[in-house]
Amino acid sequence: MGTYVFKLPDIGEGVVEGEITAWHVAVGDTISEDQPMVDIMTDKATVGIAATNDGEVTKLHGDVGDMIAVGGPLIEFEIDGEVSSEEPEPEPEPEAPKVDEKPAPTPAPAPAPTPAPAPAPAPVVSSGGRVLASPAVRRRATESGIDLSRVPGGGPAGRVRNADLDAYIASGGAMTAPATPTGVARTGTTEHPVVGLRRKIAEKMVESKTRIPHFSYFEEIDVTELEALRQHLNATKAPDQPKLTYLPFIMLALAKAMPNHPECNAIYDEEGGKVVRHEAVHLGIATATERGLFVPVVKNVEAMDVWNAAADMQRVSGACRDGTATMDDLAGSTFTITSLGRDGGLGATPIINHPEVGILGVHKAREMPVVQNGQIVVRRIMNVSSSWDHRVVDGADGAALVQTLKRLLEHPALIFM
Repeated sequence: MGTYVFKLPDIGEGVVEGEITAWHVAVGDTISEDQPMVDIMTDKATVGIAATNDGEVTKLHGDVGDMIAVGGPLIEFEIDGEVSSEEPEPEPEPEAPKVDEKPAPTPAPAPAPTPAPAPAPAPVVSSGGRVLASPAVRRRATESGIDLSRVPGGGPAGRVRNADLDAYIASGGAMTAPATPTGVARTGTTEHPVVGLRRKIAEKMVESKTRIPHFSYFEEIDVTELEALRQHLNATKAPDQPKLTYLPFIMLALAKAMPNHPECNAIYDEEGGKVVRHEAVHLGIATATERGLFVPVVKNVEAMDVWNAAADMQRVSGACRDGTATMDDLAGSTFTITSLGRDGGLGATPIINHPEVGILGVHKAREMPVVQNGQIVVRRIMNVSSSWDHRVVDGADGAALVQTLKRLLEHPALIFM
C-alpha cells in the first residue's frame, strides 16, 4: 500500500489557481480510475477532474469555495503498490461554463490495478427533485427494478448509497422514503454557499452598481406592424430557417441605430480615462440557465440579416444552456440586451454589463387599447427599459437611442432600408 497525493494540474490559459465548486468524493470513499472527483472553476471555465487511479480517499484539501493553487495538494489516496514520484498528473480539458452540474470526466494515463468492488459516490444533482445518487447506485437500482424515489437516503442531503439499497432490499421494499408532509408549519433553513458561477455573478453585479452611476429610461413601442411581419416570415420561412422572435428584429434595429448614436455602443476604459467607441455591433444576449446568468455574444450584427441574427443568437444561447459555449462566445460585447420573454413584466432597471455603457431591457408584448387618430383601437404594445452609464452617456443621448429604436420597430421596413 502507498499514499498518493493528487495535485491540482495546470489547467492552461495562464491559470494559477482555481475555486472548488463541488466535491464528488469524500474521505473513506473507494474510487476507480476516471471517476469524477471534483469540479474546479477558473474565471469562466469549469473543469471536471477525474481520478487517475483506483484507491481509497484519505484526505481532501479544501472545502467548496476554497481557492487551490496549481500544483497544490488536492486529494490524498491510499493505493495498492508503491507510488512513483514521476507519476503523471491528468490534463483536464477546460470546458465552457456548464449548465448541467454533472462533472465531465477527463481520462488520463494511470496504473490499472484490479478495481475495488465499491460504489462510486459521485452524486448526480439535478433540479426538479431528482434523487441524489451515484451512477453505480442508479445502475444497480435500475437492474433490480427499484424506484430510487422510494428508497430512504442516508447520505449527505439524502443521497442514496449502496448501503441504503441493501437495507431497502432486505426489508422487502417495506422501507420507503417519507412523504413530504402538507399542511404542517415549516421551520427549517438551508445554507447555500455563494461559490463558483454564483459568486462571479455577485461580484460582477456589485462592480457594476458601485462603479457605474446608472440612470434608467423607459418607453412604450407599438409593435403591431412588427408582429404582422414576424408572423408572415415565420409562416413562409424555409424548413432550415429558425423561428423568429422579436429579439432578432431588435438586434438589427440596434445595429441600424448605433452609427447615429456612437456614444451608446462603447466601452468605458476607467484606467485609461477614455471611452472606446466601437463601429462593430457585438450584442450580448443575457441568457438564464439552470446554473445562473450568462451573457453570450452575437458578433457583428451589423453584417447580418434577420435569419442570421436569429440563428446565431439561438446558437450562443443554446451553447450556454447545454454547457458547450466557448470563451469566444462569452467575450467582446459592446452592448447588451436582456429579456425575460413572457415573464418580462412592465418595466425594470437592468444593471449594465460592465464595462459597457448601456443595456436594453425588453418586456412582454401585449394587446392594449390606445388612442390613434382620435379613435380607441387595440394595438400590440411592448415596453422597453434601458440603463446608461451617466458618466459618459447623457440623458438626452440615451433617450435618443431608444427613440430611434422605437421608430425603427414601429415601422419595421426601415430596419431593412
